[in-house]
Amino acid sequence: MKRTTYFNSIGEVPDLWPIKKALTLSDVDITHPFLTLPRQQVETHIVMYMTPQQQDHLRAEGQVGLNAQDDDNGDLYLMKLKWRGSYYNLIGKWGKIVRGKGLDVGNEIKLRWFNCCLYFSVSQQQQQLLIGSAPLAPVLPRMIAAPPPLLVYDQSQWPIRKVLTSSDVDPSHPFLPLPRKSVEDHILDHWAPHERERLRKEEHVSINVRDYDTGETHGMKLKWRGNYYNLIGKWGNIVRSKGLGVGQEIRLRWMNGCLYFSVLDELYAETGSANDNWPVKKALTLSDVDINHPFLTLPGKAVEDHILFYWGPGAREQLRTERQVGLNARDGDTGEMYVMKLKWRGSYYNLIGKWGKIIREKRLQVGREIRVRWENGCLIFSVPQ
Repeated sequence: MKRTTYFNSIGEVPDLWPIKKALTLSDVDITHPFLTLPRQQVETHIVMYMTPQQQDHLRAEGQVGLNAQDDDNGDLYLMKLKWRGSYYNLIGKWGKIVRGKGLDVGNEIKLRWFNCCLYFSVSQQQQQLLIGSAPLAPVLPRMIAAPPPLLVYDQSQWPIRKVLTSSDVDPSHPFLPLPRKSVEDHILDHWAPHERERLRKEEHVSINVRDYDTGETHGMKLKWRGNYYNLIGKWGNIVRSKGLGVGQEIRLRWMNGCLYFSVLDELYAETGSANDNWPVKKALTLSDVDINHPFLTLPGKAVEDHILFYWGPGAREQLRTERQVGLNARDGDTGEMYVMKLKWRGSYYNLIGKWGKIIREKRLQVGREIRVRWENGCLIFSVPQ
């Protein structure tokens, strides 16, 4: 049966319960006890606030143990959050919760993450209607300030936006210039007066920078350069690892003492035709053709939809646990075979092993289009002349 999920929109004032879902038939099936939650909701409102150790464990093992508390009665459960690709499952004691609370299809469950614990609640009014019991004493709301939600596709929540230029993605000049007014209005405005004074005196300040797409945190510096500010320190690594290219848009915001950034996979073009022999097409970036750091960056969605989709469970599990898998790759233009590796890097994948040799032999350059597909247990690629 198709799973249907309903979520309410986030208003201007942060909701105490940022995740709300109408329970489906599969959610209340005690023979297969798990609660299904969409990936975007979980990563925005739960995973984002976990400790770095929990996030690393989730990425490496595909699941992580957590404490879950019933906000209606105070019961505490030891459960697990399991990654299933485009969604997550909450497992462990869910069958007991379904039975104990008498949950049924259509009930609304509300969830939030606070102080390293997953809280959940089910409307008392809905339960009364289902079980026909006498009215229960109202449960007073717990006035706990929920962390502000960060929505990747919400325009207003990313106040700083910039289209990357050729100098921005040049690994030999690793810094990202940002306009002075944008930095002062949307970053420095959140700093304490003594931090702003320190920036004026020393002309640079160390800050924590977090890649919202992968969860990776970098120690970097914000340097004042008159009419603009430079973000320096690890920018060259970010350009190479994410395969950033000219024309991509980077979005930034300051929140909870940290500078967050996100870059959409805009250079990846997924073809619309089901009959296309090359479902993944990408314009090569500067980092893709850098023979000093030879790897090809491919967006996570493209790989998962058109490569991992055809793998067996064993290969996918190996990729999740070991973060890389060996594979055969064939040049569709010449027929030459290579033994390479596909490495998982969070929201994207790197193809490594012989990529430097391929760059030299095919004389690949920025802007050339590479096409990729999976066929008969082999990764086929082609670069049209």
